[in-house]
Amino acid sequence: MMKKEDRSALITVFIAVLLGAGLAWAGSQGSVRFAGVPLFALCVALAFLIQWLVFIPAYLKQTEKFFDITGSLTYIVLVLLAGLLSGLADARSYLVMLLVLVWAGRLGSFLFMRVHRAGKDARFDEIKSSFPRFLQTWTLQALWIVFTLAAALVVLTSTTRLALDVYAYIGLAVWLFGFAFEAIADAQKSAFRKDPKNKGKFINNGLWSWSRHPNYFGEITLWVGMALIALPILRGWQWIALVSPIFVFFLLTRVSGIPLLEKHADAKWGGQVDYEVYKSSTPVLFPLPLRK
Repeated sequence: MMKKEDRSALITVFIAVLLGAGLAWAGSQGSVRFAGVPLFALCVALAFLIQWLVFIPAYLKQTEKFFDITGSLTYIVLVLLAGLLSGLADARSYLVMLLVLVWAGRLGSFLFMRVHRAGKDARFDEIKSSFPRFLQTWTLQALWIVFTLAAALVVLTSTTRLALDVYAYIGLAVWLFGFAFEAIADAQKSAFRKDPKNKGKFINNGLWSWSRHPNYFGEITLWVGMALIALPILRGWQWIALVSPIFVFFLLTRVSGIPLLEKHADAKWGGQVDYEVYKSSTPVLFPLPLRK
């Protein structure tokens, strides 16, 4: 008899596919067509297909080492494919493509090396032995990719083409700020962990003295910037692409990011005076100078 968790996982997979199909339909309004099929929809379908294909050997070998790098490579494949097949490249498209490639390359290599150094990703310890639950994780990654990338994909696949404007320049500035904030936060945490003196301690310096999760603030901010770049292009149902930064914010603050890390931190350092002071004086997400 199938376990309750496995049944729930299969239902989640089904719902994720439906949401992906809905996004594919909405984002395809005004999309360039390739072989008679909207290019936006093709990109969405390819995102799911890639995750499922890599899931098979990952499940057979019971490994999660290639989960993050597969997600990052999927971003790269989708933007390159969309840019190549659209045949309507312009300055805004080249800008969007460049930003996604830079972001995916940095984050993917960072996450892959982190898992490689640790030898495993503890998030998968309890789920990779279950076919439905492991499949759910890979399917949700596909959903994460297409919803996060929605605004960028609209720019790359839309028949509407506009010269760079104030939205593009403001969006680029916001994106650069968010990217730098995230990259600096990740670098500071990596350096902190490499120092033997910090073993068993929590980081509370640098950007981490302004926010308990500054890397996530940067991540959300850069996708806000991407949405601003895409804004003038949106027509009709393409406005659904603005779900991109909202989805990232919801995912990181309510589902997989902050809630899990806060729970882990409370279990490890809860009750320690310095940690409780840090937690009470430092914002969860939006950065502010540490109050003394």
